[in-house]
Amino acid sequence: MAAFCSLKNLCEYETSKVVRFQSVSYGSLKWTFHMAVFLYVCYVLVTDKRYQKKDSVISSVHTKVKGVVQADSRIWDTAEYTIPVQGIDSFFVITNIITTENQVQNICPEYPIAKAICSSDVSCIKGHTDSQSNGIQTGKCVKYNATIKTCEVAAWCPVESMKGAPVPAILKSAENFTVLIKNNIHFPKFNHTARNFSPKLNISCTFNKITAPDCPIFQLGDILQATGENFSEMAIQGGIMGIEINWDCNLDKWFHRCSPKYSFRRLDDKTTTEHPGYNFRFAKYYKLPNGKEERTLIKAYGIRFDILVFGTTLMYVSFVDEPHIILVDKQLRTSLQNVKGEIVQRYTGDFTDMIKLTAQSPHHIPALAQAHEMQPIESKGETSPSHDRPSWCCCGRCHQTQAFREQLCCRRREGSCITTSALFEQLVLSRSTLEFILLYKDPLLDLNTETVNNQLRHCAYRQYIHWRFGSAEMESSALMPSCCRWKIRETYPSEDGNYTGLEVQK
Repeated sequence: MAAFCSLKNLCEYETSKVVRFQSVSYGSLKWTFHMAVFLYVCYVLVTDKRYQKKDSVISSVHTKVKGVVQADSRIWDTAEYTIPVQGIDSFFVITNIITTENQVQNICPEYPIAKAICSSDVSCIKGHTDSQSNGIQTGKCVKYNATIKTCEVAAWCPVESMKGAPVPAILKSAENFTVLIKNNIHFPKFNHTARNFSPKLNISCTFNKITAPDCPIFQLGDILQATGENFSEMAIQGGIMGIEINWDCNLDKWFHRCSPKYSFRRLDDKTTTEHPGYNFRFAKYYKLPNGKEERTLIKAYGIRFDILVFGTTLMYVSFVDEPHIILVDKQLRTSLQNVKGEIVQRYTGDFTDMIKLTAQSPHHIPALAQAHEMQPIESKGETSPSHDRPSWCCCGRCHQTQAFREQLCCRRREGSCITTSALFEQLVLSRSTLEFILLYKDPLLDLNTETVNNQLRHCAYRQYIHWRFGSAEMESSALMPSCCRWKIRETYPSEDGNYTGLEVQK
């Protein structure tokens, strides 16, 4: 009988008892709560476009500068004051020049820099050269002028005199020049293409933030004025300006919008006293009737305009005190340091392969591969003084910047900077490591050129990304912390003090 009852119980089930009662106050409270949750979910979905898929923008830029001016007893047209592209998506306009005419290859006195001034032949070493010199010393001490003697050099003579840039700038009227910027973009995931101009474009328009915000023709003076800069002052020494094109695209069929917004900012450091502004040298060559070669050396000062195109960009961030990578796919309205994104697992590739290739001594490999990332090394000086420490910096070595995407520290929480670790020193900063990688890619690369620092610096950028993100394929989307970027720049500085960031190899 007991067994039968037990079997009977197995076939039973029970339900909760529901009691309904009428109450206007409780009923209203329940539906108010449900409606509040529903509206909040809808708000988050719509405002942050969480229902949409994201894609990175592919961009191409073409520029045309127009304008004619008479200065320094000659007519300057587009062919005179524009120089072939100095970087990716950029153009350069000459605003000031120093010319050294009628140079031929010969022997002549060196310009009286400190290392070239002499009193006798003993002070001059035959075959000696210096990064600041104009030629190779012959071993003789000769007169530069009535009062100064300098070492004789084999060079393009007469050598360039180290005089300062003319004031006012020769081409200060360049502020009236205009530039047409043609920008095509493509979102490959959605097969959508757009451009910032149409065949019906009114070519007489000029960009104005209020009256003509969609016009792709810009007056150079207006670009500087929008950032609070004075064109006549900047034209003397030159500088670098950024033209930012931010594509605000919504490809929903019921609310389709895809148009660019333009903004401007100065990119170089105008407060620096070492290598201020932006300048470089080039020469125009001629053949004399006697067959001898002659040239005019031109030191050109000017403004480089870098065009920075942004869209719905995927950004990958890595913090040294977190084991994963963070994917950010939203437009930044605050510091990148504080933005929350999607957690992405780090690529599991083995970076020790690179260690094995670049380590100089095999017995050092195991210890290096197992070294703790935050093991301190001897500091060579603070990257950023404490009183200049940005509020978003957690390691104390970041630099101030206004761009939200550059406001990024190596750490999420307070602690030691990754730039003080032994691995950072060996994998990212080691000159022998970087030279090995450069030669591995190009065995015939000349590492004794004056521009080798630029190659070492960009190689260090890629080393950091490969190390911290696990894959070199993230170069175009991975963002480097401010402290790491400036530590690399201090180790391998640019000659002119200007930096272009990581150039993606295509």
